[in-house]
Amino acid sequence: MGNCVGRQRRERPAAPGHPRKRAGRNEPLKKERLKWKSDYPMTDGQLRSKRDEFWDTAPAFEGRKEIWDALKAAAYAAEANDHELAQAILDGASITLPHGTLCECYDELGNRYQLPIYCLSPPVNLLLEHTEEETLEPPEPPPSMRREFPLKVRLSTGKDVRLSASLPDTVGQLKRQLHAQEGIEPSWQRWFFSGKLLTDRTRLQETKIQKDFVIQVIINQPPPPQD
Repeated sequence: MGNCVGRQRRERPAAPGHPRKRAGRNEPLKKERLKWKSDYPMTDGQLRSKRDEFWDTAPAFEGRKEIWDALKAAAYAAEANDHELAQAILDGASITLPHGTLCECYDELGNRYQLPIYCLSPPVNLLLEHTEEETLEPPEPPPSMRREFPLKVRLSTGKDVRLSASLPDTVGQLKRQLHAQEGIEPSWQRWFFSGKLLTDRTRLQETKIQKDFVIQVIINQPPPPQD
């Protein structure tokens, strides 16, 4: 796992103006997902909050914002199993990986960036939850407003699936459609578009998605119970 550790403490990257010497090698981003266990059973909402806190605060104190933005986009792409996109983002921002993971990165100036493992993959003991807000969906729009188009979703398994969608549809409705087609429980699905997590109440028209765009769906299937 390179230098990543499965602890909850956030590692602070090197501050700008005090660059560290960059490692001489640059490994391609590894495709295997990092596995770690949280110190406490963490819900999906708690994981999102920890990630949001890190991505919101890290650029404010140290490092270059454009590099942090690239690292965030690459991390979401890698978690969505789109490693080609993640590698292209890293190459475009001239980010090097001495160990082939996003745990430790360097920009072209030699500044060091460290990402906590919870920003790269969910813990193996993640707890799935339903919030009351996500369960209550807005009312259905009248049929006259529905103009359906094929919506392409890319599963973290690497499979592409096409759903029949309309702009007033909510993500929660589309999760159930994906469940009907592929047998994937809605609670196992996490939908991302442009690096942003989509809640069940989000309507497609709010995401400004078009028919040729792709939504990433990360599948967090809970591990089988142990005897």
